[in-house]
Amino acid sequence: MKRIYLLVLGLAMSLVLPSLAFAQTTVKVGNILPLSGPSASVGQQGKQAREMAVEEINAAGGIKSLGGAKIELLYADSKSDPNVGVTEAERFINTENVHVLTGAWNSGVTYPSTAVAERYGIPYIVPVSVRDTITERGFKNVFRIAAKDSWWTRDQFAFLKDMEKEFGEKLSTVAFVYENGDWGTGFASQWRKLAEASGYKVVLDEPYPSSATDLTPVVNKIRRAHPDVLMLVSNAADAILLTNTLADYKVSPKVIIGSGGGHADPTFMSGCGDNAKYIFDIVEWEADVNKAGAKEVNAKYKERYGNNLTGEAVDAYISMYMLADALERAGSLEPDAIRKALAETDYKTGRGMIVTYDSVKFDETGQNENAALAVVQINDIGKGLERITVWPKAARRAGYSPVFPMPTK
Repeated sequence: MKRIYLLVLGLAMSLVLPSLAFAQTTVKVGNILPLSGPSASVGQQGKQAREMAVEEINAAGGIKSLGGAKIELLYADSKSDPNVGVTEAERFINTENVHVLTGAWNSGVTYPSTAVAERYGIPYIVPVSVRDTITERGFKNVFRIAAKDSWWTRDQFAFLKDMEKEFGEKLSTVAFVYENGDWGTGFASQWRKLAEASGYKVVLDEPYPSSATDLTPVVNKIRRAHPDVLMLVSNAADAILLTNTLADYKVSPKVIIGSGGGHADPTFMSGCGDNAKYIFDIVEWEADVNKAGAKEVNAKYKERYGNNLTGEAVDAYISMYMLADALERAGSLEPDAIRKALAETDYKTGRGMIVTYDSVKFDETGQNENAALAVVQINDIGKGLERITVWPKAARRAGYSPVFPMPTK
């Protein structure tokens, strides 16, 4: 009987001890974000979206396969500086002993900080950073949710061709104006190839520093170039400054199209007012998307933070739910187990799945192969300025006809 008792006790302890081991465990996630400097606004949005998602996940019982472990978010301000990003990645791994890294919005920071994570074998989730080469180095620990910049630029030109056909408007010339970091120069390199392939003549190719306080010289170059299409990559402050300066000088291309970032920032419309009317912007998500749960999540975010979710914030939000899904399947905090679970992700249901596409699924490079894009137009159709989905045409808001080309100011 004593032997039987000991066997039963041993079996019971073998079942109980693992859950006890995880009972007080927290999953430490290191977030490298631009919380100051020119990209601070999008960094704060990403922080807010992460916090809202993690609050919900933890309130729902945390990671059940880890005994109800809670996710703990740690933050580092990259200041949009690659050197700071690398230093903080090292600190998170070696001092804070994080289980996962995320970041860093700026491609110029994400690129080197993901290399640090790869060297240590720590999984790194990239909600938003679009530089193609982030997932083109053969890394096994890097997983990007957002579309890469070659997809964004591809769809910008596809949008232009579709609109030409729909409205019978011929566009011949393009101007490229972009912030001079990795994000802007990455887009510009893709634009140049696509412009030639699409039959457009490039009449201006102009980088500028996001920290600029006067963009009049850039606007004068745009005015002299007189492009049909003005394609932009900007952070929030420079997007506002550039748009208002274009209006002051009455520069009116037929089409202005942004690339998310500053043009998608909630401060853009309030900072530009009617000067923002008719501008197009390519994004991964918009508040009028017809997806189950999206309106409820957006309403909660807006009530809490005062603005609609942006595409960047949605990617940050879903990244936490996707991580929770991977942790449940991993049932372990070992880096290799988490990496394997992330690689096998096919996240398609649940509160986090408010994106326009059907699932988050990573290809062999770590790129979300299902990431999709849409184009919106800023306009006032009776309730003040709003962002209205117009492309793909199948996703266009019912009853809305895009203003194309833009009226002359």
